[in-house]
Amino acid sequence: MTTALPLFEPTTAQPLNPAFDSELLSAIEDASLNASAPPEQIWLDGWLVRTCPAKAKRARSINAVAAGRRSVRDKLAEAADLYRQAGLPCYFRVTPFSQPADLDAQLATAGWVAEDDTRVMLKPLMPLMPPMPLIGPTDPANDRRWPPGTELKRMTPEDYAQAVGALRGSPASERDAHARRLTASPVPYRAWALVNAADGSMLAGGQSAQQGDKVGLYDVFTASSHRGLGLAGLLCEHMLSQAARQAARWAYLQVEAHNHPARAVYRRLGFVDGYGYRYRRLPEA
Repeated sequence: MTTALPLFEPTTAQPLNPAFDSELLSAIEDASLNASAPPEQIWLDGWLVRTCPAKAKRARSINAVAAGRRSVRDKLAEAADLYRQAGLPCYFRVTPFSQPADLDAQLATAGWVAEDDTRVMLKPLMPLMPPMPLIGPTDPANDRRWPPGTELKRMTPEDYAQAVGALRGSPASERDAHARRLTASPVPYRAWALVNAADGSMLAGGQSAQQGDKVGLYDVFTASSHRGLGLAGLLCEHMLSQAARQAARWAYLQVEAHNHPARAVYRRLGFVDGYGYRYRRLPEA
């Protein structure tokens, strides 16, 4: 059985859930950084500067993972130039692990605007979760059924980026950038889609990225015409059972704090908030 986790509702953007060891939460952050690493990334004196023109801000923002030797002010000027050259707004992703520890306060004082309060949710996995079928009506793990007339199919991450981008209405440039990032990712992705058996159209989908004993769920999305049917929860259960069979012991995901329907789904699956982060952007962006 999984360990029951206490409900944690942070009131600020970057808290750590005291129910978890800080080293575990730091390792989760490392895993998420590795899984979201784009090819357009450079190291700037302790900062990961990412300039991938994709939809996800985590692939086109600065992550201050070390204090470095230079002043924050000097590095800000250089980083802002890099984003101007890339034709992208300059964002910071500020987490409880950002360095220096007062980085968020420094950015606020300098006029950087806070937005997109996000939660990293996590849960322990059972040692031997039974697998769910790749295609078929019955889920042997909990005796629930896929909707009639649907099939669960494995997709390449590149094809998934195009398909989920189309469902989101993302422009071709963002879909292509997403596909490039997934192809070049140092952590391999596994993508799944629940499709209409008659015409192959995608109704819902999701991806997992596993590094060691930690697996992240990414790009979980349901077509607007099929929301409220529990498809996202079934897909997440499937991905978690597959990961558990590959020795994953902890699962994590990232979701915006105000996305209450998604957070309700994840809570029903046993996820709780581990820590929070937010973005700050230059006012001119």
